[in-house]
Amino acid sequence: MTTKSLLIILLGVCLSGLVITLLVLNLIHKKGRGFNSKVPGALTPSFSRTVWMRSFLLQAYRWGMRVPLLSSYIYLIQKRISFRHVGDEVSLRRMTMTVVMIIAGGYGSISVVLFLMQPGIAFVILSVLCAVVLNSLVVDMWLNRIEKRLLVQMLDLFADVRHRYHQHGMIEEALYEAGEAGVGEAAEQVLLIYEALTSPDPNEALERYYEIAPNRFLKAFAGISFMVMEFGDKDRSQGSIYLKGLGNLTQEIHLEILRRDKLDYLLKGLNMIALAPVLFTAPIERWARGSFPTMDEFYRSKLGFITKISIYIIIILAYLLLQRLQQYDETRYRAGRKHSLVDRFLYHQTFIRKLSMLFAAKPGTTNYSQTIRLMRESSTELKYEWLAIRRLMLFASCFVLSIGCVLLLHHIERNHVLYDPVRDDRMFGAMAEAELNQAAEKTALDRAVMERVGMKRGVTYDEVFNTLQQVSPIPLDPDTHTETSLRIMQKLEVYNKQYLHWWELIIAICIGAVGYYMPIWLMMFQRKMRSMDMRHEIYQYQTVISILREMDRMSVEEILEWLNRFAVIFKRPLQKCLLHFEHGPEIALEQLKEDAGLPEFQRLVDKLQLALGKISIQEAFDDLDSMMAFYFEQRKQEYTKMIDVKASWGRMIGFTPMYALIFLYLVIPLVGMSFLQMNIYYEQIQKL
Repeated sequence: MTTKSLLIILLGVCLSGLVITLLVLNLIHKKGRGFNSKVPGALTPSFSRTVWMRSFLLQAYRWGMRVPLLSSYIYLIQKRISFRHVGDEVSLRRMTMTVVMIIAGGYGSISVVLFLMQPGIAFVILSVLCAVVLNSLVVDMWLNRIEKRLLVQMLDLFADVRHRYHQHGMIEEALYEAGEAGVGEAAEQVLLIYEALTSPDPNEALERYYEIAPNRFLKAFAGISFMVMEFGDKDRSQGSIYLKGLGNLTQEIHLEILRRDKLDYLLKGLNMIALAPVLFTAPIERWARGSFPTMDEFYRSKLGFITKISIYIIIILAYLLLQRLQQYDETRYRAGRKHSLVDRFLYHQTFIRKLSMLFAAKPGTTNYSQTIRLMRESSTELKYEWLAIRRLMLFASCFVLSIGCVLLLHHIERNHVLYDPVRDDRMFGAMAEAELNQAAEKTALDRAVMERVGMKRGVTYDEVFNTLQQVSPIPLDPDTHTETSLRIMQKLEVYNKQYLHWWELIIAICIGAVGYYMPIWLMMFQRKMRSMDMRHEIYQYQTVISILREMDRMSVEEILEWLNRFAVIFKRPLQKCLLHFEHGPEIALEQLKEDAGLPEFQRLVDKLQLALGKISIQEAFDDLDSMMAFYFEQRKQEYTKMIDVKASWGRMIGFTPMYALIFLYLVIPLVGMSFLQMNIYYEQIQKL
């Protein structure tokens, strides 16, 4: 089976997926409210379409899970969605297949366009690239939509909880009635919180809920509800503690929704703009070759190949950076080690483990201490040995890939020397059909002579001259014979220079070194980005302490235990502090300040140190309300500044691939080839 046949089959499969996906999306759009019908026995057309659509999605899920590779892909999509989905397994499967079919339909339509524009091996490469990009884009958009919808539902639900708490004065009743009366994911989350709070062991049930909580607001809501249930609510001059906590959470959610809306508005459509040049490389190349024949030489050369690869790399980097800019959570850190099967496998290879440790910093050195501190501050849940193995593997991968690209470029250049039609410098513009056939005959003659002399380096002019006489099918006049011999000598010189040079090896080593230090740079970037999440967690601590300080017989150790329940980023330092608290509270708190490193958290620990015996907890945190108001306004200002910075960077990054395509692939090569052509004109004029 030829490559063209395989591509046609692949195109047919993609078109079929597109048709099926459009049908499913049409059914989803027209499904109506069949299941909310007040007449159980009435089967309306909307109800029938909804039933058929849901049945079709479940059958597609069962069929897909029987296909080996497709089942793994469906499982990965389901795993990503399940973190934000709280419904039953059946609805999760339907949602998973909806996402899979949207991705398949989008990929099918893009594949049609790519196949029409760039058939051949370029179609296969670009289709794989588009499949990876489209998968990430659709899944992220789907998850962001679920998250935003959940936040909007939480506002209405918290208002309902507040209203019912005023009615009954009991948190359990308020949660149950609000969850039963509400709709959507937020109501289901409230019912889960109610089940955890009314279980025989609320502490353990809440710990399990914290692991699956979709966002930090629901986690804080569950913890505040449990604290007030356990210690009781107290009416102060400002009002109820529980209602004040709900008010703080509502204020936070409003700020988060406004931030998401503004960021979506400013960065809307930049992903498509960044990916659009993938579809225009081939049309621009065909237009340039047809309009400017000298550009054909550039596109077939080594420099043209490097330029095309560079544009694809720029497109990929721009897309990845835009995805990073559009993330709402600067980090998605979760406590606990994240084991990788690849890391584990490489770690058990004794040779690889010992080799990687030879290049890693040794314990006791400054570099080792700095790396360990960086891993702790960036929340990198890896063993030091695993990090060393990963860095070595990245070095080897980047080095081998660079060497492979260099050898491929040399191979392309050899093919150009052997098979490109010989172009007369005195000829301008595109060659006619007869001239092209004549140039191809010259190329075949040159190749035959080069093969006869063995492509050897150091072949003399006399050897080429005599071989040409033997190989040429027709006698050549002396001038043509001399010109052809000189041309073959130049081709042999260029052909024999296509080997791995020392400077190319150094470039490959430098690229490998970039890969070796990439994990360190990523950890530095992650440490910088994590500061916003740390401030989020500090604000939650302040909300918790604002409730706990009003409770009778509250101690510093109990406050630390409650903070540990809410902790994500500061989980390890707080656990370490609690373990050493009985052996010396002052020393344990000092160590906590040193391990945390954030000034806001250190000021919080300073107040806990004052509350150890000098003053009461309520007196130590008497300015907490003003601090919370200041931090909230500070974060609003930081959000505004961060959104403006992201918007400016997003616009610059989003249009960079288009600029690179126009200037690197068309304008600059055209100007460069024009100057070269002008030099040839000038030299020929001088010879007249």
